Amino acid sequence: MARFQVNEVEFSDMAATGNCDVMFELGLMYAAGHNVEVDNVAAHKWFNLAMYRGMDNAKANRDDVAADMSVSEIKTALREARAWITTH
Repeated sequence: MARFQVNEVEFSDMAATGNCDVMFELGLMYAAGHNVEVDNVAAHKWFNLAMYRGMDNAKANRDDVAADMSVSEIKTALREARAWITTH
C-alpha cells in the first residue's frame, strides 16, 4: 500500500468531514511526533474523537496516551474534543 505525506493542516481539514480513520491518524501523528511535536493533549483529543465516531480500537490508544498525562491535561483534551464536536 502506498503511503503519502500529509501535513497537519490537511489532516485537520479531512477530519472535519467526520472520518474516524483520519482522526485516528491525527492521534497517531501527535502521539508519536510524526511531522509535528509530540502533543499528548492533541493525541488524546483525536483518539477520543475517533472513538466517538465509531473506531473502537482508538480507546486503547487514548488510554495509553492518558497514562502519561496529568488530570489537568486530560481535562483540556476532553474540553477540546467537546469544542471540536460542537463546531463540526
